[in-house]
Amino acid sequence: MTDKLFDLTGKVALVTGANSGLGFGFAEGLARAGSDLVIWGRRKEANDQAAEKLRALGVKVHSAEVDVTDEAQIVAGVADALAAMGRIDTVVANAGIASAKPFIQMDAATYNSLMAVNQHGVVFTLREVAKHMVARAEAGDPGGSMILCGSGSIFQGVPTLTHYGAAKGALAALSKGLAAELGPQGIRCNVIAPGFIITEMTMADPEYGQMLADAVAAKAPIGRAGTPDDLWGAVVYLASDLSRYHTGDTLVIDGGKMFNN
Repeated sequence: MTDKLFDLTGKVALVTGANSGLGFGFAEGLARAGSDLVIWGRRKEANDQAAEKLRALGVKVHSAEVDVTDEAQIVAGVADALAAMGRIDTVVANAGIASAKPFIQMDAATYNSLMAVNQHGVVFTLREVAKHMVARAEAGDPGGSMILCGSGSIFQGVPTLTHYGAAKGALAALSKGLAAELGPQGIRCNVIAPGFIITEMTMADPEYGQMLADAVAAKAPIGRAGTPDDLWGAVVYLASDLSRYHTGDTLVIDGGKMFNN
């Protein structure tokens, strides 16, 4: 273990949905700690722009257009990542969407489209990376970190976001199952549950987004909404060897809002 406790030099991280928002924030935090990166997103131009910014931090970056609702694209994407980088030490399953719908108006298309990204895309991404990590462990190189992007909706009901909360709640259960099953290979699995973070997505409607940010600031002891760099510490810690005994857990990063309701 390096004397620089959170140095990720020599590690490779795959981050899904990494060309903007929380995903780019996770990728930037990892890059600033020295990790090389594979970034996935559905938009090539956005991927290229994100990769250029991350390479400016002095790390190697491989980008690919991958739609996580397509299992075949995930399988090919992980194979492509391994061919380009040789290994994956960390996977951050971040890709996700949000849609508001009153529960009594919930239709199959809305429900299934969200589950396809937020739940099924995560499951199949982790499955493919787990295959590599287990094979690597059996070859004498154990270890790896799986990090899932959760949400405060795991713990608190949010009107019109019941389907979103259901998907994120499933990820919390998934992380515990993977922690138990893959722990013998030194592979750990944890969830980061952010509070309200100011991103392109949350501020797509500036007036509504600012209203939410102000509401969070009024509730959170820290006194403000979050920004993507507020998540750097958690993702770097979980990717580092210092978290080698930390698995099956959910880290809530919300400025203290949850306990102050």
